[in-house]
Amino acid sequence: MGREQRLNTFPPLRCLGKASKAKHLHHLLEEVISMTERFSIHSPETAPEASKPFLERTQKSFGMIPNLEGVMAAAPALLQSYVNLEEAFDQTSLTPVERQVVFQTANFENTCDYCVPWHTLLSEQAGMSQEDIQALRDDTPLTNDKLEALRAFTRELIVQRGKVSKAALEAFFGAGFAEQQALEVVLGIATKVMSNYTNSIAGTPLDEAVKDKVWQKPLVRMRE
Repeated sequence: MGREQRLNTFPPLRCLGKASKAKHLHHLLEEVISMTERFSIHSPETAPEASKPFLERTQKSFGMIPNLEGVMAAAPALLQSYVNLEEAFDQTSLTPVERQVVFQTANFENTCDYCVPWHTLLSEQAGMSQEDIQALRDDTPLTNDKLEALRAFTRELIVQRGKVSKAALEAFFGAGFAEQQALEVVLGIATKVMSNYTNSIAGTPLDEAVKDKVWQKPLVRMRE
């Protein structure tokens, strides 16, 4: 029996008592751990040769190699593309704070427990206000109208899979952005798809550097 079949043999949680529910969740956790442990976290010593130059570039940029890039290193083409896109996004007309708004909005919508803490730190380094940093973690409106328009447009692009309404686009332009910035948001989202999806399938462990910024998506939880 395959993993997917085994997962589907468990009854719905609502049908279980507390003890059975705990056992059910334990089995599910074991399955997830078993799947994510298939993904190695590479160092420059263990990575494929083609990935090593991009790990070196990451080391120079961050002063370390985050676990995300260590995981990506197993697929040199992915790591190369991710590093190049990140560097390209840094060259856009969006300010450092605006770029973090795009990234963190994508992290939130894609429920990336790994990326939100990192971009909390990067938002602080970019000079974003603490109020707006927390708002991005909570999915609440930003204090700055232009940044809020950027957040709303980015979210609309993600949620609607690119099929934004005319009103959403006009609101974005009305906040002072232009065609160039709209297209640059697409670049930022594309970059985050690489990291968010990688972390999702690999279960990338959070680095010590940002463990004090751990995040869980604010959702209404199931009652006992």
